[in-house]
Amino acid sequence: MTYADLFSEIKTQFMNADVSDITEHLAFQFNIVGEAEGIFYVEVKDGKLYVEPYEYFDRDAMFTCKAETLLKIASGKTDPILAVTLQKLKVEGNIEKALRLKELIEHKGKGKKA
Repeated sequence: MTYADLFSEIKTQFMNADVSDITEHLAFQFNIVGEAEGIFYVEVKDGKLYVEPYEYFDRDAMFTCKAETLLKIASGKTDPILAVTLQKLKVEGNIEKALRLKELIEHKGKGKKA
């Protein structure tokens, strides 16, 4: 898997989330290590979701993991808190906001409102 493949898959998964009820600004940077190594960010701003292949310097939290781990988290197969506990996901920054990652993943299942 290449970084481009990973980013495309993650963006597709996250963009299905309905974040219109999230009023708080959230900015997460993901650092992928190993296969498909690269950086991208996920931001919720004014009820809209953005996923971009860039470093985000004013982030709330930074997650570091392997591509395989992130794909499992994004698909809902692995709980992000469990991934941290198992040391498969490293978190730096605002832990309270980092915990909202789980909420974003749960919103993904709700889909966008028409």
